[in-house]
Amino acid sequence: MQLYHHPYSLDSQKVRLALEEKNIDYTSFHVNPITGKNFDSSFFQKNPTAKLPVFQNGSHILYNTIEIIQYIERIAMVSSGGDESTLSSGDIVEWMYKIKQWNPKFFTLSHIPPKYRVTVSKFLRRVIIARMAECPELASSYHRKLKEAYDKEDKLKDTAVIRRSEEHLERILDEAESKLSETTYLVGEEFTLADVVFIPILSRLALMNLKEKYIDSRPNVAEYWNLVQQRPSYRKVIGKYFDGWRRHRTLLRTWYFVKIRSLLKQY
Repeated sequence: MQLYHHPYSLDSQKVRLALEEKNIDYTSFHVNPITGKNFDSSFFQKNPTAKLPVFQNGSHILYNTIEIIQYIERIAMVSSGGDESTLSSGDIVEWMYKIKQWNPKFFTLSHIPPKYRVTVSKFLRRVIIARMAECPELASSYHRKLKEAYDKEDKLKDTAVIRRSEEHLERILDEAESKLSETTYLVGEEFTLADVVFIPILSRLALMNLKEKYIDSRPNVAEYWNLVQQRPSYRKVIGKYFDGWRRHRTLLRTWYFVKIRSLLKQY
């Protein structure tokens, strides 16, 4: 089994957390979306949406995050000799889809200083154009991604788009706060795949220095966040890259790559 992913990708984090929690072995391939590696022809032919993660088991390839996580759960069920009754309940699946409906893209980008956001955006557009020239047979797919990049920049100028994203996030956090007043985890006293899908959102907020506004202001969510950070899966998938001083190493390494390649015009 192969997983194409990157620590920056929230959906990648969700899938890796599921793999670690279910103790499933896999071969890891890092594809950094900020340096445009997801537009390399070898990956783009596999997945023209260029989105992460991509999960492959033999000839079976999955792109949808929830479908990947449920597929992983079924692999774990078969490996352990369990039956269908051990699969996630309807409440867990409902939470998974509820959280997945929030798109973190505009919220995240709106909180990144314009200097960094514009530099990376310009770099990625040039990467797409360079790959288009190298692989004319994929030109139409690359052109579609280029159009998406320009559309994204336009939407970031629309305050209504940002406001809707923030309000959507607030609703999820408020519902989680209410639920966590009754239970230790999102769905009961046991850690489930609903938590796997929720944890990366809290991690993203902490990484963006928004913990006080969105997490600490909700006592139950704050207590939950402190609890889940102790799990080995969190430490391996997220903490290894973003806890404490590690965040600076992870982010600066990518930033310098983009700056140097831009200066050298190597896309």
